[in-house]
Amino acid sequence: MNNSIFIFPGQGSQKIGMGKDFYDNAPLAKEMIEKASQRVGFDFTALLFEENDRLDQTEFAQPAILLVSLIAHRLFSEQCKVLPQSVLGHSLGEFSALSAANAMDYLDAVELVHQRGLLMKQACEGINAGMMALLGLDDVSVENLTCKERELGKKVWAANYNGDGQIVIAGNKDDLASLEPLFKEAGAKKTVLLPMSVASHCPLLSSAQPKLEAYLEKWLKESFAMPVISNVTASAYQSKAEAKKLLSEQLVSPVKYKQSILHVENSTDSFIEFGGSVLKGLNKRISQKPTHSITDMKSLDEVLALL
Repeated sequence: MNNSIFIFPGQGSQKIGMGKDFYDNAPLAKEMIEKASQRVGFDFTALLFEENDRLDQTEFAQPAILLVSLIAHRLFSEQCKVLPQSVLGHSLGEFSALSAANAMDYLDAVELVHQRGLLMKQACEGINAGMMALLGLDDVSVENLTCKERELGKKVWAANYNGDGQIVIAGNKDDLASLEPLFKEAGAKKTVLLPMSVASHCPLLSSAQPKLEAYLEKWLKESFAMPVISNVTASAYQSKAEAKKLLSEQLVSPVKYKQSILHVENSTDSFIEFGGSVLKGLNKRISQKPTHSITDMKSLDEVLALL
């Protein structure tokens, strides 16, 4: 456990009530939530703890997930001085990882990902964007099928490599739906159109890149406390210049989560996930190394006891 890699979940891990135990039992968590609410101009306690439909909207889901992840990380760091050899996140989670690596103040990160969500939403307005999960097909089959369909005019791309036989594709919703029979014929065990109104990690988001780069220039620090693993390359980077380039490319490139875990697993004895448990589930399909998730005070104490 003293040779861990810290990991951070992305959009889709949000749920009403996340972070509530931290808020109720840790003054630091309450302070972080209050300051974040002041920074972005909406109430995180209402967003996180009361029934609402905003938590599934990308511009609200992204800062909410990042904030809870960084609260879990800060509470852990207050009691444990063990530093990871590197950090990584799934999509949005890469921004949480950057903040954990001291590459960005947490309040700047909260505002940045709120703006990122708005930029993604704006880029997808009027183009019927969506995403679909595929189970049971290998990477090459999905890449070949989507490439062939793009040649026929369909707007579909591989977007998330989550594990063997678990890939998410993005593009036009009608095009995605029309390909369900084709994927099933190719051997997909299941196809699921996801309840999303954006098409993440594909060229449909290219219009958002210049504005995101401006925010990154404004808020990123020049150097980091530890390496961050890029979703785009599955390799480490550790400078502002690299981060700007890679996080802009991340908008329009697939998330290589499976490849990232495989890249680092031989150099670690465990993974610690902050703020959620979705990645723990994915890691079971990828790595032989254990993943420990911190989602509340009880799980925080359990992980600290292992160190």
